[in-house]
Amino acid sequence: MRAPRFLIAAAHKSSGKTVVSTGIAAALTARGTRLAAFKKGPDYIDPMWLGAAIGRPCYNLDFNTQAPDEIAAFFASRIKGAEATLVEANKGLFDGVSMDGSDANAALAKLLDLPVVLVIDTVGMTRGIAPLLQGYRAFDPAVNIVGVILNKVGGARHERKLREAVETYTDLKVVGAVHRDPALEIGERHLGLTTPAETGGLDDLIARLGGIIGASVDLDLLLDLAAQAPNLPDPPAPRPLPDPDLTIAYARDRAFGFYYPDDLEAFAEAGARLVPFDAMRDPALPDCDGLFIGGGFPEMFVDALEANAALRTDIRARIEAGLPTYAECGGLMYLSRAIVAEAGVGEMVGVVPGEAVMHPTPEGKGLIRFTERADHPWPGPGGEIRAHEFHYARLRAITGTPSYGRTITRGHGVDGSHDGLVLGNTLAGFCHLRNTRADPWVQRFVDFVRRHR
Repeated sequence: MRAPRFLIAAAHKSSGKTVVSTGIAAALTARGTRLAAFKKGPDYIDPMWLGAAIGRPCYNLDFNTQAPDEIAAFFASRIKGAEATLVEANKGLFDGVSMDGSDANAALAKLLDLPVVLVIDTVGMTRGIAPLLQGYRAFDPAVNIVGVILNKVGGARHERKLREAVETYTDLKVVGAVHRDPALEIGERHLGLTTPAETGGLDDLIARLGGIIGASVDLDLLLDLAAQAPNLPDPPAPRPLPDPDLTIAYARDRAFGFYYPDDLEAFAEAGARLVPFDAMRDPALPDCDGLFIGGGFPEMFVDALEANAALRTDIRARIEAGLPTYAECGGLMYLSRAIVAEAGVGEMVGVVPGEAVMHPTPEGKGLIRFTERADHPWPGPGGEIRAHEFHYARLRAITGTPSYGRTITRGHGVDGSHDGLVLGNTLAGFCHLRNTRADPWVQRFVDFVRRHR
């Protein structure tokens, strides 16, 4: 399978990778290139921007939850039909959790034979870019660094000096030079960039990013570098989907949008039909056999969520009547008695016997591991499960004696030791799961829903 592809990486985080990647994706798409896109690591927001730019899902590649051979097979299965593939790194090229680099972006580049283009934040830098690039190339010669995009360039004179330094001291291609421009700024908040769903005039913004980045980057050169990647074996044909025999409602709106596309696809593979609802607008749940509420930013929409009392009342009644339910992070907060945040205090569903209080610093951040307890409503085969968490909220004033489905072995969860409150047929926690070979949680949850129809 011919598969032109490249990795957009950087020397460190906050170098502007996502803006540059989104702009490249939008520019290539606008000129008719069918693009596939991926994001390295557990991340919801950056893939939303890339997905909006290419008009199709952007998928995650994550060493924490996927084995290397699983990543390679998954990658090949999702690029079929694409003319080129963009992979966006997280943090710096050689950064990761493991000191041996086995989970770094560089390891992903080697695993998938990705030519690497470095986005360098050039603020305050001229000739000094050369030893930086020399060091990156020498650190691991097996990583195929092929080019550089000069980012946040101060002007024509600054660009000229940077180009001269790169061309004099390295053999890397200068793929582009992006000058500092307020029009390239995307708003940020405590969890990173704002989501596309919250951004007014999304199509215009994506087009603007594509126009500026497309004019600043040599797209033909970029595609030529991508074409250096070796061909990949053809992936096996996908299995036919079964006819759905049950329906699961899931929250999909400005407050709730943290879902992995392949997790949602796994519901269809498990025989479930997903039906979205808007927690701020819809007066009742759609007709369904189960409920899934993912993460997001409910703390930013406290008033609107509280104002939709009809839906909150319906959800509470359905859950108390036994509706199988799974809630992650923002979903857990929504099911609590109230959310206490800067935007105000709002009454929520009231199934979880506690209040979700926002704090100025993260309560739980990064990779998390847990084992399942006996009370877990849809237990797996046992062993330690890897997931991730990123929340500024803490549950307080929990009444009664809570039952938990998870024992935390790394990370924080609800209280530093436990996660996954079990309330009848409901499981609600701060962990974000990924449906993988090691933890096919979607099938387990769908089977649980099927048993309780």
